[in-house]
Parts: sequence; structure tokens; C-alpha cells
Amino acid sequence: MSCKVVIMGAGGRMGSTLVRLVRAAGSGFELAGVVERPERLAEVERLGCPAGGNLAAVLPQAKGAVVIDFTAPEASLDMVRIAKKHGNPAVIGTTGLSKEQQDELRAVAKEIPLFWAPNMSVGVNVLLKVLPELVRMLGPDYDLEMYEVHHNRKKDAPSGTAIKLAQCLAEARGWDYDGVKNYVREGLTGPRPKEEIGVQTLRGGDVVGEHTVFFFGPGERVEVTHRAHSRDTFAQGALRAAKWLAGQKPGRLYGMADMF
Repeated sequence: MSCKVVIMGAGGRMGSTLVRLVRAAGSGFELAGVVERPERLAEVERLGCPAGGNLAAVLPQAKGAVVIDFTAPEASLDMVRIAKKHGNPAVIGTTGLSKEQQDELRAVAKEIPLFWAPNMSVGVNVLLKVLPELVRMLGPDYDLEMYEVHHNRKKDAPSGTAIKLAQCLAEARGWDYDGVKNYVREGLTGPRPKEEIGVQTLRGGDVVGEHTVFFFGPGERVEVTHRAHSRDTFAQGALRAAKWLAGQKPGRLYGMADMF
């Protein structure tokens, strides 16, 4: 049985990638609807499925379809509220959500199946499993730092993936992330505190996504890098999540670890 999906921002970079992969998947998926801003609606109306300038106009024609959203924090929260009203599951890949917005997702997840991951890459999520072991094995003498690189149109910084990776490092050390994170160094900063994780941001060109974690130790350093070569990586992860979520019940906010 095919999985029905509704794509938010279907004319954008991630949205158009999702549409292309859904249409190429044959019987595995069905494009049940697309949503795009009114001024760009003509771009997606040719796809041969229900199309609208807002989700509320599309969902009555897409009963049970999983909504997939890679837009912006406020837009994603609006989407979730509408999906709850219609009883549709939703997969969210949006980054930059505040703690309050994440709390709202957790509340809505008690009423509809909801999945959120700041990075849908299988490789990144395996990395989240591996990093704590590296932290433990290398020990406290190794300073933890990282940087991330993305295209020049990305709006949030640091990336949601960078924050997730840094939180993973902090948890492995038993540190409070908010107390040890350092996003900016400038001027006479003095010696580096031992309990600190620097997260630096680079922006430029059309870089899909790159994250490097550094373990700076006495006489050596260890670097672990993940590079995304194509947005297909994230789109495929989202489609895999949508198919998995279609068989789940409400109760809590799901993520990649649940699906694995």
C-alpha cells in the first residue's frame, strides 16, 4: 500500500526535491497534495494533485496523508495546528525551533502522530550514536569544538544539526549545554575554559551541509566530519519517516532514533 503525502513549500528547494522523489518512487508513495505561497502556486498546480496556497484548503482532499514540512519555524507550527485539526500525521525537518515551539510540538504529538528531526540524514543520526562513545573513550583531556558550513541562503545559525551534535557532546560529558556553549569568540577572551564547547558557523555558496567535530587532545586531535552531497539525503530520510509514521499512534514526539 502506498503512503500518501502532502508537501509543504512544494516549489522550494527541499519541497521540489521531495516532489521529484515521490513521483519517482512509483507505487511506494502517492503525492496527495502540495502547498505553496499564492504567488508561486502556478508552479505546482501542474503536478496533477490538489494544490493550494494554504494547508487548510488541501487537507480535506487528502484524508490520512502525512504532511512533510521543511519550511520555517512559525510556518511549521501553523502547519501542525492545521494538521491537528484535520487529524493528519506530520513529519517536520525544520530547524531553528525555539524551546517553546518544541514544547508545542510535544503537546500536539499527544493528539496526532508527529515526527521532528533537525536532520533526516542516516549518517548524521548514526554519528549521534557514535560521538558519546568517542567522548568517553578519549576522556576529559580532549577539548570539544565544532564548526558547520551551509549555503548562503540558510536563515538560522548555528544549524539545528550543529546544535544537536553539540548537545550530544555536552550530555556525554555531563554538562549543561546552555552553560557551556560558545557561538562567538571576539576580543580578549582569555584562556579557553575547560568546560566549553565552541560551535562556529560558516556560510557561503551552495553548500548543502557540512559538520565537523574536533577532539583537541595533548599532542593530537581527532576530527569527525559529515558532508551532505545532495538534498536527496534529507528528502529520502523524510519519506522514510513518513512511511514509518503512517503506522504509528499519537503519544509523544517521534524522532530518527525511534524509527531506527
